[in-house]
Amino acid sequence: MRGTSVQDNNFFDCISKRLANFSVAAEPCSDGRTPASVAMILHQDAHDIEMLFIQRASHDLDPWSGHIAFPGGKLEEGEIPCQAACRETLEEIGIDLIEGTYLGRLSDIIGANLPVRVSCCLFAVDKNRVRPALNEEVRDLFWVALSDLRDPVRHARRPVAFDDKTFDVPAIQLPVDNMPVLWGITYRLVMQLLGILEDVRAESEECRRLPEKVELTEED
Repeated sequence: MRGTSVQDNNFFDCISKRLANFSVAAEPCSDGRTPASVAMILHQDAHDIEMLFIQRASHDLDPWSGHIAFPGGKLEEGEIPCQAACRETLEEIGIDLIEGTYLGRLSDIIGANLPVRVSCCLFAVDKNRVRPALNEEVRDLFWVALSDLRDPVRHARRPVAFDDKTFDVPAIQLPVDNMPVLWGITYRLVMQLLGILEDVRAESEECRRLPEKVELTEED
């Protein structure tokens, strides 16, 4: 899956080559957990790489109501993870990832508080050529630079509420006004990518724009 809207560049080439040999869980999901898939969407601007996030709408039946997330959802019968991620992204925010560039897939994440297995597929898009259209499941959409995601000042433990319980978890305070902290499965996927980028950066002098390592324990 490779569109024409994203210009090839060193950063995305480095990610794609690394993820080509990255370990992911076998399909189908056979451990009794509900399989789900999300899309991690990247864009290169003049100075940095940006990552797309959504804030989920408030809904009594959604355990992640109001939380920061990536677009995505449960796999339908017969779907593979990246098909589901593309379908859910189009449904939730109106972005057709077929027009972007598929970069690869991270290792699956097991939910600590719900019986889910979440796959994450990476795509590069040109955000200047997409026109998001949010459905009723999404309250907001915004982009965050990787330099902000790796900034140690933004990393700390924070109390968060989930399913009528409160947890003290590692989190990232995003540079967006009136937004909750980034934590849980989405946080763990972001940290997984930052770790991969640090490995690539250490291995290749050609990948100098990749972010530096952030030290913080990953928890859900």
